[in-house]
Amino acid sequence: MNKKAKRRLVVVGGIVVIAMLVIVAIVGSGGAASSLGISDVLGGGYEGKKVQVSGSVVADSLEAHGSTAVFSIAPEDGSGTEQLTVSYKGALPATFGTGVVAICTGTVEDGTLAATEMVTKCPSKYESAEGSLTVKGLLDQASSLTGKDTKVCGYVRGTINDASAGYRFTIESQGSEINVVYDGGLDENVQDGTALVIEGKLGEDGLFHAASQPSINSSIKA
Repeated sequence: MNKKAKRRLVVVGGIVVIAMLVIVAIVGSGGAASSLGISDVLGGGYEGKKVQVSGSVVADSLEAHGSTAVFSIAPEDGSGTEQLTVSYKGALPATFGTGVVAICTGTVEDGTLAATEMVTKCPSKYESAEGSLTVKGLLDQASSLTGKDTKVCGYVRGTINDASAGYRFTIESQGSEINVVYDGGLDENVQDGTALVIEGKLGEDGLFHAASQPSINSSIKA
């Protein structure tokens, strides 16, 4: 092979490599979501673009529109008054509730984040009770969760009643309380201040009906 042919081969090879790099860059950028703050999205310029935004779920903002949940998120650190409206079509995570940090990924449409993906982070003191709601989170969604299998975490407040009483004990978390009904035997270590994770259902009577023995969760930190 002469020198001219070798140079031509090198040039062609270089063009092919550059073309492949350009294609990879275009494909990769098309599926990536920009991580933004709430103020960034509200500032405009991201209409129709895929973004990821995180924030604390605003109290009393959750509304159901068919199979779509619409709610607002605010900055996690509580700074500023900005709130971003999020619409999410799908089942809400069990940990979803007021004050919980929601990490939402989707497309900005008319100033609203139409999320196709969402994960949540429990408040730090309840991280060890993954997959459970705080009492406040449960009560904030009472209309949609009544009668449904739910897991809730909190601290026992007050005395333990016997199984024949109207309710067995009270649990509290995030400043809200609920009375728990359970007619089975309890661990002898359950007392005022004990951290529990309880599976059951919120009843029409406003009580939480435990389906099984409440579990002590000593890893929950006050």
